Amino acid sequence: TATVPGKGKKCSLCTKILEQIKAMAGDNPDEAAVEAALGKACRALGKRLGRLCKRLVRKYREQISEALQNGDEPQDTCVTIGFCKA
Repeated sequence: TATVPGKGKKCSLCTKILEQIKAMAGDNPDEAAVEAALGKACRALGKRLGRLCKRLVRKYREQISEALQNGDEPQDTCVTIGFCKA
């Protein structure tokens, strides 16, 4: 996994996880679509990333859900929850 310079590993993992969730939620997802995607995405990411994904989702479910419904970029969401530096 190539990490973006100056972003750090936590940031790139967060972004990757959120991109996966976003892809599974589809365009303009409603709350139900987001909820379904949150579960599916973590399983799709494999064991190591999946564990991190589940932790991230458990802790920031509300922010992630809101961000997806607002159409925010994964990178911006990761900045909001403190995984990336703005």
